[in-house]
Amino acid sequence: MQEQPEPAFAPGLTAQVELTVTDADTAQAVGSGDVPVLGTPRVLALAEAATVAATAVGMPSGSTTVGTRVELEHLAPTVVGRTVRAQALLATVDGRRLSFEVTVSDGDQTVARGRVDRILVDRQRFVERAGRAS
Repeated sequence: MQEQPEPAFAPGLTAQVELTVTDADTAQAVGSGDVPVLGTPRVLALAEAATVAATAVGMPSGSTTVGTRVELEHLAPTVVGRTVRAQALLATVDGRRLSFEVTVSDGDQTVARGRVDRILVDRQRFVERAGRAS
């Protein structure tokens, strides 16, 4: 009988990242609106960065994760100069599929919440296959 390798990640894994909002992070700057507040694409990028940070320490050699699905509610505006914190919690693991619950907050206020799904892939094969597709 062949032994199965231990899973690389287990539910409960967490990480957080922070961003102090600058003019370059606003909806005006990223093209997602015309107001000088934190743009939704930057909120999403911050949430994804938290999921990447959560997997960074235990990542198997030669592997990486790539995003496959996102659900995000952007609930409140954040002005330039404020610091927001994104937290990712690995909620479920299904084979190579990792599902994270994410929240972005500005102090006690929830700015955004949602889910980010990522899949564990072989980095080299993924890049090679992407190159053939173009």
